[in-house]
Amino acid sequence: MTQYRTLLGFDFGLKNIGVAVGQELTGSANGIAVIKARDGIPNWDDIKTVIEQWKPQLLIVGIPLNMDGTEQEMTAACRKFGNRLNGRFQLPVEWQDERLSTYEALEQLGIRNKMQSKRQGDVDRISAQLILQSWLNQ
Repeated sequence: MTQYRTLLGFDFGLKNIGVAVGQELTGSANGIAVIKARDGIPNWDDIKTVIEQWKPQLLIVGIPLNMDGTEQEMTAACRKFGNRLNGRFQLPVEWQDERLSTYEALEQLGIRNKMQSKRQGDVDRISAQLILQSWLNQ
């Protein structure tokens, strides 16, 4: 019998980390939280709470790439975050190309840029949902 997994998706940022939950059974993802970070260092207690609540079997971290597929400055920070997730919680981590996820999230919210949003966390949460949904769609 096939084991369907629960997944958590992360949109890593230096100030906010969007979080989404998804199910392989339904193939769907939903944005659930925004976790504060300071200079890229997340509130690990908040991440632990989300992991304990949803009990995922796999973590998906969005990886920012340039449009030509090359790595950028934030790529290393995202990889470091994903590696720390793996080390702290002993859960496998996979990477998902997140090019255009913020743009798509802004489009869904009907705003031009993140600073225009009264609740910038909405953008991060939706971005995490889009990252996880694109992983599920593959």
